[in-house]
Amino acid sequence: MKKTIGLTPKREKKPDWLKVRLPIGKDYKVVRDVVQDFNLHTICESGSCPNIGECWGAGTATFMILGNICTRSCAFCAVKTGRPTEYDMEEPQRVAQAIQIMKVKHAVITSVNRDELKDKGAEVWYQTVKAIKELTPKTTIETLIPDVKAKWDALARMVEGGQEVVSHNMETVRSISRLIRPQARYDRSMEQIKRTKALGFRTKSGIMVGLGETKDEVFELMDDLLAHDCDVLTIGQYLQPTKMHVGVTEFVHPDVFAEYKEVGKKKGFKYIESGPLVRSSYHAEKCL
Repeated sequence: MKKTIGLTPKREKKPDWLKVRLPIGKDYKVVRDVVQDFNLHTICESGSCPNIGECWGAGTATFMILGNICTRSCAFCAVKTGRPTEYDMEEPQRVAQAIQIMKVKHAVITSVNRDELKDKGAEVWYQTVKAIKELTPKTTIETLIPDVKAKWDALARMVEGGQEVVSHNMETVRSISRLIRPQARYDRSMEQIKRTKALGFRTKSGIMVGLGETKDEVFELMDDLLAHDCDVLTIGQYLQPTKMHVGVTEFVHPDVFAEYKEVGKKKGFKYIESGPLVRSSYHAEKCL
């Protein structure tokens, strides 16, 4: 059967299970103010995450380092694409200070892709994790790192700071990977996960559904991840950020997400989050 990636005849109304509460409350405002005061970026804002109200309201946020402009143009992503200008070696200390003020117990750090840099931003990654560990040594850290384009020395530097979990998202199944992540490679990302595990870390990846994939393809991706030593998997509903991005093919029912979780557990993942509003860093502390 021919796939109809992103071909939605009309913009269907979101089902009830995708409705989220508005971001309000004291804790939400504290996180917002800290992010602004320290001149930081979060994927919560840049990626239009539907869970921003819940997470910020609970006093947590996923910080995005290395600026707010990505060198890649993935069909699903709301982060700006272009020629980055920021390379701020003072950013690691600001991130660490923000985490200290927020009293974060488990921090999640991600970044834009910086393909124009020889080290893919690895030094800033290293310095950020190192600064957090020095300022708040009891804080555990998950780093959601980009594709290093097989620059394995850069990967090694990215993970030398002392984080507990290293994540790299596959985003979707093999058959539509090139359409969704045109500058990435499915097998290369799998190898990056395997090499990360070999360096001694708890490994994690995430995918979106509702892009035209089949159940069997999701199960095959699970098998591929497990074959490449992935410990933790997140599965969530793709939501189209703007009309310029690839469309939603299907709003996957919560029962299907429950099935994915059950199958994933049986296949051997150490931990799995699967639900319509699940994102890479959703309840990240539970995968330790």
